[in-house]
Amino acid sequence: MLKKRRSKIHGSGVFTTQTITKNTRIIDYAGEQISNRESLRRELRYINNGRHIWCFKLTNRTVIDAGVGGNLARYINHSCRPNCYIEIKDGTIWIRAARTIKRGEELTYDYHTDGDGLIECRCRADCQRLL
Repeated sequence: MLKKRRSKIHGSGVFTTQTITKNTRIIDYAGEQISNRESLRRELRYINNGRHIWCFKLTNRTVIDAGVGGNLARYINHSCRPNCYIEIKDGTIWIRAARTIKRGEELTYDYHTDGDGLIECRCRADCQRLL
């Protein structure tokens, strides 16, 4: 149902290989569950080493680091006009379809970041948001 390939938004992205109906659970955000404190250490190390940050806040105390044991969900790019949304249920982060997504479309969701490593949004040429 999903395929990783080059993205116009940024680097790699995740694209559908078939139509996905609205509200469908598409994929979980997998990775190592770590503390917020450990996440801050890793994020700083990742930034200093020029690596991507794939840390997703699960609760106020825990984070999923998809850089360790992650799946395709880590390649889903941010958009201020996303076609997916996040649902956290029973300790699992789910990526769900916000609308019907056509075959071949890139999956996106709003990252809603709150860290110190702000980056420019790349979802479209005229977007001025910092993430």
